[in-house]
Amino acid sequence: MNEILKQTHEMIDNLKAICTNYGLGNTGNEYKIITETFLYKFLNDKFFYELKKTVPAFKSKTTRELEKILADMSDEELDSKMLYLSAHTAKLKPTQFISYLFNRYATKDFHKLFDDTLNDISDANKDIFSVKAGEGTSVKLFEPLSNYVVQPERRDDFCAAIITKLADVNFEELFSQKYDFFAEIFEYLIKDYNKDFGKYAEYYTPKAIARIIAKILVAGDVSNVRIYDPAADSGTLILALAHEIGEDNCTLYTQDISQKSNEILRLNLILNNLVHSLPNVVQNDTLLNPRHLNLQQNNIATFDYVVSNPPFNMDFSETRNTLAGDNYRARFFAGVPNTPNKKKDSMAIYQLFLQHIIKSMNEHAKAAVVVPTGFLTASTGIALKIRQHIINKKILRGVVSMPSNIFANTGTNVSVVFLDANGSDKALLVDASNLGTKQKIEGTKNQRTYLSNDEINRIIDTFNARQEVDDFSVLVSLDDIAQKNFSFSAGQYFKVKIEYVDLSPEEFRQKMNGFRSDLQKFFDEGHQLERDILHQLENLNCEEN
Repeated sequence: MNEILKQTHEMIDNLKAICTNYGLGNTGNEYKIITETFLYKFLNDKFFYELKKTVPAFKSKTTRELEKILADMSDEELDSKMLYLSAHTAKLKPTQFISYLFNRYATKDFHKLFDDTLNDISDANKDIFSVKAGEGTSVKLFEPLSNYVVQPERRDDFCAAIITKLADVNFEELFSQKYDFFAEIFEYLIKDYNKDFGKYAEYYTPKAIARIIAKILVAGDVSNVRIYDPAADSGTLILALAHEIGEDNCTLYTQDISQKSNEILRLNLILNNLVHSLPNVVQNDTLLNPRHLNLQQNNIATFDYVVSNPPFNMDFSETRNTLAGDNYRARFFAGVPNTPNKKKDSMAIYQLFLQHIIKSMNEHAKAAVVVPTGFLTASTGIALKIRQHIINKKILRGVVSMPSNIFANTGTNVSVVFLDANGSDKALLVDASNLGTKQKIEGTKNQRTYLSNDEINRIIDTFNARQEVDDFSVLVSLDDIAQKNFSFSAGQYFKVKIEYVDLSPEEFRQKMNGFRSDLQKFFDEGHQLERDILHQLENLNCEEN
């Protein structure tokens, strides 16, 4: 597997090098080329893997032998073999195989054949792999890629270079692997494209936080549940939770305003055996136009699990007044931030997402939301009103305050707020801010904090056991939280420890005499300082006269 992983990384690097050679490196379109060609390779090899696994006559065949057998079949015979494939596997024709294109990459107008092949695969499998944009528009799996090359005379060579690299590697051994393996591949694939996904996708969520959230939210066997992320980004949080529950035991629902995020999320779902959730991936403004509604279509839907790392601050002044109107008042119960006269991009949009998440929880739901740590203690405004609501509804399960610089591209301190609709009279507050090891981020002057496996497990185990640990965690009643202005900060509830030392009467007298001697010394020094100042003032007055 290490060798396959190495080859996969090399293929991704080679695809990026091709983009650079054709003037597309670090452009806004590079991520489309890389992710779509990688996905084409994945679907091609998954097709042969599934046929070999499900058709008895194909089990002992090599891929090359199977390609020839399929190419010699009639349309009717080919259709009969497609029935063996699962509903979530792309159906391909022999003229759409990578090997077919590879054998023709030197022909004139090869770029047209390449683009037409991707387009035909999209059309034939649109019911499986399309996601939604807006109210009902479908976003196809692939789009023509050669058009991104400005010089028409170079398009054939560009597509030929891509198909050559795709043909060099065989992915079939990958498909027996699980989430952790594909999560590593996915992270490597998008590592250059996860810095500025879109308007809402502000921060790329570290895997450590995703793992902590998943392990805390899921206790025991869970089945037939719906999980939701209203600002899904590339899907790190919701994929980790789905893996913890079991991909066959849950259905995912997501929304994000960014086209880029949704396309990469789709790739993530396909890699991780969650194709059945693709119809629930929506690109749109969650706050203004939530697309996941209840059966009556008159309110937002509610879910069993909700996870999110929403953007913290951004300019939403164009929609602010609409969101503050009567139609949104029930959802944004604590209010909508005003538009500042200066620095509009500082508007605290996470407060709206947090309110939306609370309203998206069903009567038994569990939720986890990443927030700026300042939210925990804000003494006024919308943040305070949200915390009051959480305490009054008795849905606070606990909070974990993370180390600084846990995110690669922001110094903002973050915490994770855990909510539970089942209610509780106490919450566990964890201060993990002193954990982690700081390392310099390659190619930058910035540092990032990394949690070790032991530290991650310490947070998870302490939280799930609701265990109190000196200067690390504290179990607090909701009444006590209310009395401290609804503060969610663990440090405000840690016990002050007073150390007692046994002293004999003689030792006590010696201590007291020492204190008296020190005090007298301080008083004498203070009086001398006063005399020196008065003397200097007198000298100054004499000089002026």
